[in-house]
Amino acid sequence: MQTELSKKLGVEHALFGFTPFPAVAAAISRAGGFGVLGAVRYTDPDELKRDLDWIEAHVDSMPYGLDVVMPAKKVEGVTEADVEAMIPEGHRQYVRDTLAKYAVPELDEGEASGWRITGWMEQVARTQLDVAFDYPIKLLANALGSPPADVIERAHEKGVLVAALAGSARHARKHAEAGIDIVVAQGYEGGGHTGEIGSMVLTPEVVEAVAPLPVLAAGGIGSGQQMAAALTLGAQGVWLGSIWLTTTEADMHSRAVTRKLLAAGSGDTVRSRALTGKPARQLRTEWTDAWDDPNGPGTLPMPLQGLLVAEALSRIQKHEVEPLLGTPVGQIVGRMNSERPVQEVVDDLTRGFEEAVDRLDRIAGRSHE
Repeated sequence: MQTELSKKLGVEHALFGFTPFPAVAAAISRAGGFGVLGAVRYTDPDELKRDLDWIEAHVDSMPYGLDVVMPAKKVEGVTEADVEAMIPEGHRQYVRDTLAKYAVPELDEGEASGWRITGWMEQVARTQLDVAFDYPIKLLANALGSPPADVIERAHEKGVLVAALAGSARHARKHAEAGIDIVVAQGYEGGGHTGEIGSMVLTPEVVEAVAPLPVLAAGGIGSGQQMAAALTLGAQGVWLGSIWLTTTEADMHSRAVTRKLLAAGSGDTVRSRALTGKPARQLRTEWTDAWDDPNGPGTLPMPLQGLLVAEALSRIQKHEVEPLLGTPVGQIVGRMNSERPVQEVVDDLTRGFEEAVDRLDRIAGRSHE
């Protein structure tokens, strides 16, 4: 599964795997794909350094990248405390009432919330980059569109390609104008923050909009047949995220979440603002239902919603309160029915890709004999 982009990056398969887990990222690269570590949870630069050291020791000299979250425009002088002060008391009370309804225990005294939205703040992302650029990363991806111009310039000076996610052709053109190298066309079916356009429509629109820049197709892809379809639509590779959540290398910290993922069908996700304030596809739970309830106060804009629910989510996750327990995941969750090693997933993807190409060749009257 070679394309011009995969050859440029020195990988066997044009298969890019986004994951928050270092062991998964390294395994994807070892299997011939391109592992991309999500950095948003690393508010401590020493923790990011530790995990990049680990990847370096386990990636067998294969290329890998980093995904950060930072806005293209900087807001000066705003601290986390300033943002916290903007949260209405009514919303705080709604969180308390919802947790009480399900008898969710408190965190231990002095225990900090394990999930904070601070990773979405630009100054945190810049500390992540200060660490990452000391490592031989080959790709920097930004989940909130084009990164600031100085970050793109800094990456290019180090020979690092820059990718940005887009949910529409309009967004993709802005990325191209900003000087990025790769556009990830993320369809409506994908996990996490997504737009409103399905992958089958979005991918060719973005390919046409930014040509000759390479495009990666994302959203709802979890089989080799879908990868073949993406390349047929003009993409130079695929960007996969959800499919790795049930691999044996993934450290989900919760068997309950894994069980829910394995049991879920493709209709068991919802695009909700409950997590961050922006629409993000995730497992549908009684927590997402509470925030989508028209009788509730409604969600707050980013980053207020993330700060509002951070401690609540930590309590839900720590105590595995199953009715409220969820995770970002795409509609491809319906195919995630067993726990498998990353290598097995990649083998299945590439085998399915070959079968799809052979089928098209037969339809077109071509033979490999």
